[in-house]
Amino acid sequence: MTGYYDYVLGLIPLVLFGVTAILTIAGVGLTTAVPIAAMGSVGIMGHALFVNGPVESQPVAASQSANTQPLNAD
Repeated sequence: MTGYYDYVLGLIPLVLFGVTAILTIAGVGLTTAVPIAAMGSVGIMGHALFVNGPVESQPVAASQSANTQPLNAD
C-alpha cells in the first residue's frame, strides 16, 4: 500500500530531473535550471517534514512515560 511518503520519495527525483529537462529544453542554461529544479524538490521535502510531518500513531504507554522512575535491577 503506497502512502504519502512513498509519493514524496518518488516525486523528489522526478521534479529534479523533469523540471531541469523542461527548463533546459526551453533554453535556460543548465547551471540555472538545476538550482531552480532543486528548489522544487526542497519544497516537496519541506512540505513532507513540516506541513504534513510524520506523527506517532500509537500513544505512549504509561510505563514509557517520562514521569516514572526507572526500575533498579540490583
